[in-house]
Amino acid sequence: MAGRIHQFRAVAFVENLPLRPLAASFPKAKLTPRHMFQTLQPEGGMYIYPFGAVVTYDVPAEQREAELARLHEARPGLTTEVVREDYSVLEDPDCQTGIHDGMLQVDRLTPARAGIVALTVAQSAAMEYYERLVDQLFERTAKLVDRLERRGTVPMRTRPLHRFIGEAIATRTEVLAVLHLLDKPDETWEDPAMDRIYDDLRAEFDLGDRFTALETKLRSVQESLEVVLDVARDRRLVLLEAAIVLLIVVELLLSLVRLK
Repeated sequence: MAGRIHQFRAVAFVENLPLRPLAASFPKAKLTPRHMFQTLQPEGGMYIYPFGAVVTYDVPAEQREAELARLHEARPGLTTEVVREDYSVLEDPDCQTGIHDGMLQVDRLTPARAGIVALTVAQSAAMEYYERLVDQLFERTAKLVDRLERRGTVPMRTRPLHRFIGEAIATRTEVLAVLHLLDKPDETWEDPAMDRIYDDLRAEFDLGDRFTALETKLRSVQESLEVVLDVARDRRLVLLEAAIVLLIVVELLLSLVRLK
């Protein structure tokens, strides 16, 4: 195959990566509202995105690991990466820009186009992490619903349920807040080729359908937890009413005893 193959490697972390605090540790990096870019020798670069993803391209393995170690020093408490994703791009002056045989082919890989590829690979890696997170949330909710289906009720202890609901709300808020950052970059409006590259890559990584699936699962979790919470609330109300009735009966019996 003629031409040159460029290697993009993405890493997604649990934590987000606030760019301004990190800029001090990368003084030569270019900071934008959407990412931070560091040129790396001999011809590669590294992108850091606030939604917790880092992408390097055309960077040797040793240098890549050194830059990630540097990131860990700049961001204390950063956990081990949870998702890695690789993607290759063929640069060939004679090829037609587009996806061919599962690989993006471009006539020229300009810095702007490299940025589009890096962003899309970063979005895919971040999406995979959030897919795992939402799947875990979905499975835990399914267990609550399964118990409700089999027993027709929920546990008496509602504190664990309330904690889980709080965790689910926090997860939903985080996922939607982060995923809405994964919009089409402004650069695609300036270059029809970049716009086509971005659309082709989104289709290649199936980002649109994956985002829709995440929203659907989150909506299902929310609706299921609302039902479970209503059942728990109704059960406690029934018990409260039963306790009140019991107290009334006891009071009546004590009154009868006093009369005798």
